Amino acid sequence: MKVLGQLVSLNIALPVTVLHGSKEITTGIFKKPSNRAHHLGPMGLDGDGQADLIYHGGEDKAVCVYSSEHFPYWSDLWGEEVAPGAFGENFTVSHITEQMICIGDILQVGSAIVQVSQPRQPCFKLGLKHNKPQLPLHVQQTGLTGFYLRVLQEGSVKEGDDLLLTSLHPKGVSVAEANHIMYTGKKETEGMLKLLDLEELAVSWREMISRRLADAQAADEGREDVRP
Repeated sequence: MKVLGQLVSLNIALPVTVLHGSKEITTGIFKKPSNRAHHLGPMGLDGDGQADLIYHGGEDKAVCVYSSEHFPYWSDLWGEEVAPGAFGENFTVSHITEQMICIGDILQVGSAIVQVSQPRQPCFKLGLKHNKPQLPLHVQQTGLTGFYLRVLQEGSVKEGDDLLLTSLHPKGVSVAEANHIMYTGKKETEGMLKLLDLEELAVSWREMISRRLADAQAADEGREDVRP
């Protein structure tokens, strides 16, 4: 098995309630490093939690991963050090980026087996965490999103574990390409079909892409109807 990178920090947090303007919201984004081993099950790490289980967590999003390779970019932009957990990620990893990892790739971390399921979609809570409201959009525009893992085999994971590539997905659709199709190539039918051809793609992404494709096809049919 090939070593792709290392789990340089394992970050967890239980949901807390904070103010967002005059409104109280509950969020689990304030992740902090843990130096002990944690059990990783189908719904995530023990000791960790998400407040909004519609958009965060669940079997397709058991683990949020972010690459420390991106930290220098954000550090230069913000003029301050960026620490593990800054993007609300559970796994801060070295070397692995969105360009090199593909939907459906299978990795071993500690004694757990995991699979790449979708890119991470940053929400407003990331902006709240850093008092930077435009940060989620900036993350999306740069493509430095991170990604999610589903758990194929439960196990124990800890800081310092290698991330071992056990299986490359044969279709080779990278997280970066999936981001492009979702955010930039919104009307590219070929790209949408390419994503939908991935059985390993998270259910929520399949549903969004399916709706978008149906809308695009309906629009194309409408244009054909008005031609002389």
